[in-house]
Amino acid sequence: MRRALKFLLRPTSKQAQVLAEMLADHCSLYNGALQERRDAYRHVSKTAVRYGDQSGQLKEIRAFDPERQGRWSFSSQQATLRRLDRAFAAFFRRVKAGEKPGYPRFRGVGYFDTVEFPKDGDGCRWDSTPVDKVTRVRFQGVGHVRVHRHRPVQGRVKTISVKHEGRRWYVILACDDVPAEPLPATGVVAGIDVGVVHFLTTSEGTHTPNPRHGKGNARALAHAQRVLKIFPKVRRNERSAKHRRAVVKVAKLQRKVRRQRVDHAHKAALNLVRTYDQIAHENLNIASMVRAPKPKPEPARPGSFLANGAAAKAGLNKSILDAGWGCFLGILADKAESAGRVVIAVDARNTSRTCPRENCGHVSEDNLSSPGFRGD
Repeated sequence: MRRALKFLLRPTSKQAQVLAEMLADHCSLYNGALQERRDAYRHVSKTAVRYGDQSGQLKEIRAFDPERQGRWSFSSQQATLRRLDRAFAAFFRRVKAGEKPGYPRFRGVGYFDTVEFPKDGDGCRWDSTPVDKVTRVRFQGVGHVRVHRHRPVQGRVKTISVKHEGRRWYVILACDDVPAEPLPATGVVAGIDVGVVHFLTTSEGTHTPNPRHGKGNARALAHAQRVLKIFPKVRRNERSAKHRRAVVKVAKLQRKVRRQRVDHAHKAALNLVRTYDQIAHENLNIASMVRAPKPKPEPARPGSFLANGAAAKAGLNKSILDAGWGCFLGILADKAESAGRVVIAVDARNTSRTCPRENCGHVSEDNLSSPGFRGD
């Protein structure tokens, strides 16, 4: 199996400053490569610039600017260029599929928060043999940085990434050949249904309450966002100290909600994996479920629209996103694979209209599933 582990870094003040410089220089490389692609397409007869072309220019770029680009890992810079190449590949895929294209955009330093090292030992080295229970990771140009390793690392470390979140730095390890840890069989099979009133309901009628982390922090977040609007940017590229503090406050609250949501999903999934050998759930298309309803033009009055329930649908969409179904189902699948359990995604069509009696299976709008099995 392949698993990703995330550990907190504890850099010194000087190391944190150098890590910030590394992020800024990789962001500059990303934006410069994006500008080259835009200019080549617009001004040179719609010429397409590929990853191989830009990767071949890295030696010249590093020699021309040794203070900013020359001191960082060559492989990490190639990974940044691949990141841009994947963004363009996704853009063209969406164009061909008729979806909203979303052309790749320039990244500000605050939105470029990750640098990837494709191979352990090439520009970055994970210390697999800690001394005195102190683990360190070495980055080229930064040095050895202490790591708060809260759990053992199993398998073979393949890629290493450094990520900046607020005032904290994290290292993310992608490990291959991670051994499974199967749990003893329980002989129990269950189906689950996710909802907004109850976060989770099993076929046995057990309900798991919906914590509604987003709703619980909505008032504090709304206040922080109002404060952010009071202190706008002084100029186009400058920010006042109050504006920066307001931005940090909003981001901190959003990260808190995300951590709470992920923590709850881990605990709920672990409880299911320990209890049941096989778990079935609806294969939900969450992106379509939270899509806003299409406007309804009024035939008698051009330019006017009929009521389409958009306000009520917006409230339901917010509740669905706050529950974090997609995050939970992904975590459940990973934990089940590690524990030797089986997770089955069932087609969601007519699941509430199929007769629940054994050997029946009749589908009708009048049929309703067992009352204890409905999570919404």
